Amino acid sequence: MSVSAIAGSDLRDFLHGLPGVDRVGAEARAAMLASRSIKTTAKQWAIDMAISMIDLTTLEGQDTPGKVRALCAKAKQPDPADPTAPKVAAVCVYPDLAQVAATELKGSGIHVASVATSFPSGRASMEVKLADVKSAVAAGADEVDMVIDRGAFLAGNYDLVFSEIVEVKQACGPADQGGAHLKVILETGELLTYDNVRRASWLAMLAGADFIKTSTGKVSPAATLPVTMVMLEAVRDYREAHGRQVGVKPAGGIRTSKDAIRYLVLVNETAGEDWLDPAWFRLGASSLLNDLLMQRTKLATGRYSGPDYFTLD
Repeated sequence: MSVSAIAGSDLRDFLHGLPGVDRVGAEARAAMLASRSIKTTAKQWAIDMAISMIDLTTLEGQDTPGKVRALCAKAKQPDPADPTAPKVAAVCVYPDLAQVAATELKGSGIHVASVATSFPSGRASMEVKLADVKSAVAAGADEVDMVIDRGAFLAGNYDLVFSEIVEVKQACGPADQGGAHLKVILETGELLTYDNVRRASWLAMLAGADFIKTSTGKVSPAATLPVTMVMLEAVRDYREAHGRQVGVKPAGGIRTSKDAIRYLVLVNETAGEDWLDPAWFRLGASSLLNDLLMQRTKLATGRYSGPDYFTLD
């Protein structure tokens, strides 16, 4: 099914015709992959890869320009004592602070991501949602993280959710003219079932999402390994069916190096090596970076540096 074909087809039939998810099997496979042990050399690579995949995030009501500038400085040089530490993939902020981040990150190669569409609830008119997106892009965001209308999705109003994603994608600007990449947040903790996660993933991709993202980080549970596995299966199958690769971003609750490495194993074993790249897999996090840096220092020196050696985010 293509985007052009959807207007004249029954989107509901397509989404409900997708294979169901075996809940027990999905959770067992995710647990099995999470138990994989990683050797020292592979662990060093995995830690650096995880750092390079982080969307370093601050999404608090008390955010200030000063906090964003400090976050951008850390994004560019995560460990001031070790210039070999890789920089992160992006800094993610609210739209009104996107210009601050864009100024600080100019020329660094680090992306500016902004949440939009009345994050985190998504409860606003379409006019307001599109204004939110256009404001972020005009301020310098080259990635937009939108939230879907979960109420509409759960009520079965798939056409509304689809059309909103299409309109937001258009508001991000033409891809061939440097338009912002679109990450679609499913808020999987509110979708209730793995079948719904699979359906929402496909709906978002068919509507034009460049990335599908688990969570806002404001709802519990946020990212989980089984949910992310279902989404990775979806992007793998979507590429096989349509020839277009879509990224995945788990976000919320990923705090330790062990957590991050488990996600990398999941990516490799589910979608494949093509997704082991910051262009196709991101980790939405605020506190993860410090733990990765501490583990990186321990591998390099044999000594464990406590959190006091790194800045608080």
